[in-house]
Amino acid sequence: MAGMTSTGYTTALLETAVAAAIRAPSLHNSQPWRFRLRDGGIEVLVERDRPLPVAGHGDLGDWAAHLACGAAVFNLRLALAAEGVPPRVRLFPNPDDPDVVARLEPDRPRPATPAELELLAAVPRRRSSRLPFFPEPVPGEIRWRLVEAARAEGGWLDLVVGTAAVDAFGELARGANRVLERDPRYRAEIAAWTRHGPAPDGVPARAGGPVAEPHDLLPQRPFGDRTRAPGRDFEAEPLVAVVGAAGDTAVDRLTAGQALQRVLLTATGAGLAASMLSQPIEVAAARERLRTALSRFGSPQMVLRVGYGQPAWPTPRRPAAEVIDMAVRSG
Repeated sequence: MAGMTSTGYTTALLETAVAAAIRAPSLHNSQPWRFRLRDGGIEVLVERDRPLPVAGHGDLGDWAAHLACGAAVFNLRLALAAEGVPPRVRLFPNPDDPDVVARLEPDRPRPATPAELELLAAVPRRRSSRLPFFPEPVPGEIRWRLVEAARAEGGWLDLVVGTAAVDAFGELARGANRVLERDPRYRAEIAAWTRHGPAPDGVPARAGGPVAEPHDLLPQRPFGDRTRAPGRDFEAEPLVAVVGAAGDTAVDRLTAGQALQRVLLTATGAGLAASMLSQPIEVAAARERLRTALSRFGSPQMVLRVGYGQPAWPTPRRPAAEVIDMAVRSG
């Protein structure tokens, strides 16, 4: 079977799979992952020298890195399935090495399913859109598919529906954003990850949305300096979706990352645009208010803004070769 030896995956297949994995989303496009071939399996590691000490850490531990690595694991799964060698996934396979967050080992060979191929085709087209969306509503059938996408990965997705509910969420999100922006370290972190020239990571200023206005319903990160026409509003009633997991452990966050990526790829395949709105997750009090408002026992892990919109600017990625470590063998 191509891509496999009698002892597991090959280096060539690792490179193919990682090319898809690095297209996963990460907070501020920080790309906190590394990959390696070990004893025939592909391991995903958190890269500790790419931290987000304010937005991605704080009271949440390695929340942002685990969510991003979970999304990368989902892309790896799709790429390996497309080669006919789908993996079994073990999360945190070595208690003595918490930096290894996942290990993918060859499962029984089989052809990829049409759904897997459709999701993989969406990987290079998925981008975060920080621009206003069109007023056209997302149809109920597509909303159901997004909910089912999260459920298929062991997560959940709740839609914030109705003017009153969306307004209440907007108030919560703006309040969380004000808390964050009062911290000079947070503002410095945003500036540090904003790119005004060529770079392999971070958010290009041109990919940022228009500068936020006081009357906007939802907050925007200040990645760019683009102004909008006078009197021009952001969309008044966006579709807001909350992705969560059963709990709030590191395993739950990796699970939520895989669910998040399946939701995003499902949205992309349906012709939708999406962006992530994590301020209510980053502030503990806001996160708890959001959980209570949703009547969930599980933990919210990410908020999405979803709708129809114009194509978004792509964000750069480090080359796959830069995030692949040399193959190692135990013993």
